[in-house]
Amino acid sequence: MNRLISIELQKIWKNKASKILTLAYFILLSFIALIASIKFDIGPFKFHLAEMGIFNFPFIWHFNTYVAAWLKFFLAIVIVSMMANEYSYGTLKQNLIDGLSKKEFILSKFLTVVLFAFVSTIFVFVMSLILGLSFSSYNEFGIIFSDLDYLLAFFVKLTGFFSFCLFLGILVKRSAFALGFLLVWNIIEGIIRGTLAFKIFPDSDTDEKITQFLPLESMSNLIVNPAPRLSVVKTIGNQMGIETDIDYSVSYSAILIVLVWTFLFIYFSYKLLKKRDL
Repeated sequence: MNRLISIELQKIWKNKASKILTLAYFILLSFIALIASIKFDIGPFKFHLAEMGIFNFPFIWHFNTYVAAWLKFFLAIVIVSMMANEYSYGTLKQNLIDGLSKKEFILSKFLTVVLFAFVSTIFVFVMSLILGLSFSSYNEFGIIFSDLDYLLAFFVKLTGFFSFCLFLGILVKRSAFALGFLLVWNIIEGIIRGTLAFKIFPDSDTDEKITQFLPLESMSNLIVNPAPRLSVVKTIGNQMGIETDIDYSVSYSAILIVLVWTFLFIYFSYKLLKKRDL
């Protein structure tokens, strides 16, 4: 297993573009800390994000995982390119000639996906802990380590999304087309959601019960937008008559759905590779 991961990491590190994107991803993750420095004082109006409670425990686990999840597209490019380069440079065929089975090849890619997701989760955990201990109004041990299931949801979300990117990389073979397909699929899911919500089931939540099984939608459902949880947003929402009483907890049914999709993406990646004449 270590040998398989080592092979993949060497390929990524020797590719200049992949190395830059990977470093950029983790550098941008660390920039979440800069949110604490955002401060505006315009006469009587004072705006300081850190003082709004975004770094309070346990809210910080929700906020940071949600924001960090938006940066996953940097590693998505790396993963899609990683697969496309196998075809472009002939390293896939060479690996198979050197004795690596197709099952081991897919396993090495999946292990790399899991490693990226795991390292990202640990990075967000450490960064959130430091920010929380620096700015949070609540430092009791029980409060600090509550709601850690957002980190689990973050890990599952990244693993599922990267597995989807891996599947597209194998399916399409070209990184630009694979990323384009990802964008098109996102639009397709949006059309499905809109059609179900406004045309077929406008007066019920049946559309949500159906779309929760779509791959990207299920990943999106893992960590919902945390902004309405902030007291200032709740106050504004109540004044405007907007419903802010939403369930923000991690849905374990959503985790199960994403895990099933992850298995299917890896399974069909292997089936594609097995049938394809290299």
